[in-house]
Amino acid sequence: MRLRNVKGAALIIEKSSYVIKNPEQYKGNFAKLFNNSNPIHLEIGSGKGDFIINMAKKYPDINFIGLEMFDSIMVRITEKLVNEDIPNLKLIKMDATYINDVFDHDIDTLYLNFSDPWPKKRHEHRRLTSLRFLKRYDSVFKTKKIIIQKTDNRKLFEYSLKSFTDYNYKIEELSLNLHLDDYDNVETEYERKFSSLGYPIYMVKVVK
Repeated sequence: MRLRNVKGAALIIEKSSYVIKNPEQYKGNFAKLFNNSNPIHLEIGSGKGDFIINMAKKYPDINFIGLEMFDSIMVRITEKLVNEDIPNLKLIKMDATYINDVFDHDIDTLYLNFSDPWPKKRHEHRRLTSLRFLKRYDSVFKTKKIIIQKTDNRKLFEYSLKSFTDYNYKIEELSLNLHLDDYDNVETEYERKFSSLGYPIYMVKVVK
């Protein structure tokens, strides 16, 4: 999908109080940023922000960080937050490839929502559930490793299940049609779109 350029996006992002300007300075000590010792949950690829914003509102005793690499998408999140006061929410604009430059045993739970499936075999290393990324996540987690994935792409989901289990994650929760099962679910904007078109939403929670 081609991203539409948003005029002045970089400046809007820069001015947002929710965006962490130099996240590397908090590496290993994000509790200092939030000024508390509450759990920290990270979403990689926050899209337009519906999930991360509503999760932060719903769970005020958990700190949330949304990570997004594109200005044209990140700006949509910051626009939604202009009149909001959500102290347990922060945003980082960066490529997840460099996640280890920013986080060191800081994160309790990781969300991978509707990630790009990168269907071609030669692009496998770009998938956020590839072995390359799972290795990167190891030092991001505090102690116990918890990953929650949602997707409408069955092939990516099947690939991810194998990837997780091959890397010694254990499946704790699994749904092949999330909206028909009894889960406490906060939707993303993509999730609403795909679900309205009749696509089943796949979800897995893995731990290690």
